[in-house]
Amino acid sequence: MKKKPSAIEKYLFDLNGYIIIKKAISPKEVKDCNKIIDDLKNLKNGEWNGYVHGHNYGGKEGLNLQQIYESGKPFEKLIDHPSWINHMQEFVGGKGTFDHQHGPLFIDENFANVRGPGEAIGIHSGNPEGIQRNHYRYQDGKFHCSQVNILIALTKIGPGDGGTVIIPSSHKSNIQHPEYQENKMKKNKVTSAENMTGSFEVYLDAGDALLFVDSLCHGSAKRTNKGERRIAVYRYGPSWGFFRHPYRPSSELLDRLTNFQRKIVMPHEKILTPSN
Repeated sequence: MKKKPSAIEKYLFDLNGYIIIKKAISPKEVKDCNKIIDDLKNLKNGEWNGYVHGHNYGGKEGLNLQQIYESGKPFEKLIDHPSWINHMQEFVGGKGTFDHQHGPLFIDENFANVRGPGEAIGIHSGNPEGIQRNHYRYQDGKFHCSQVNILIALTKIGPGDGGTVIIPSSHKSNIQHPEYQENKMKKNKVTSAENMTGSFEVYLDAGDALLFVDSLCHGSAKRTNKGERRIAVYRYGPSWGFFRHPYRPSSELLDRLTNFQRKIVMPHEKILTPSN
């Protein structure tokens, strides 16, 4: 049964820019996703396993397994998972408008991330950047967001595990965080997210999910514990959007998906060639 966002979830999403969905996926779903990651986590940056690509940004943010929905049913199910798909349609918005003409939503990036000791990703994003891809608006009783993320914990994430760090309500702030600005001026590539004034480290049990608008200022704490932090992230936006990276869904994947899933993964199936 597909869950609908409650009145309090809509209020908190608007107020803070995020909500936490407890037990979003089942222990079996967590186990099945981790089995796949076990087979893929030794990929190096730039290597492929089927249609899954090993990727990072050249820092110490861990390994991204891009196009993770290509890896099998456990990750295919996350495309329109009943715990959050209605939340995405509500928060991305656009139903009954031009924004909705090609389909209900669009996933412009999806990946699993494996992060070990000493690894983190710096603080980034925030409303003052003014990026259209991260646009947030609430108007006439409806949300209109260009990108809303679901981050699913595939391992327990507590103190020392390198949890996601957010600055609540920064999706509405008109002023750049002074400490973030100071770090940029020093050319420090990784701002210590967990030490920034107003930041909040999110702790999750395996199977919990953090849903947030991408204009929320976010990053992660540095992992100090042994072992691995594992998450999956799916980024949703309006159907007119296009892919952030030069990845495209395979024909094999599209053939396996339901019609509803296919519209989310590739709403641009028919691309017309301009006439001469």
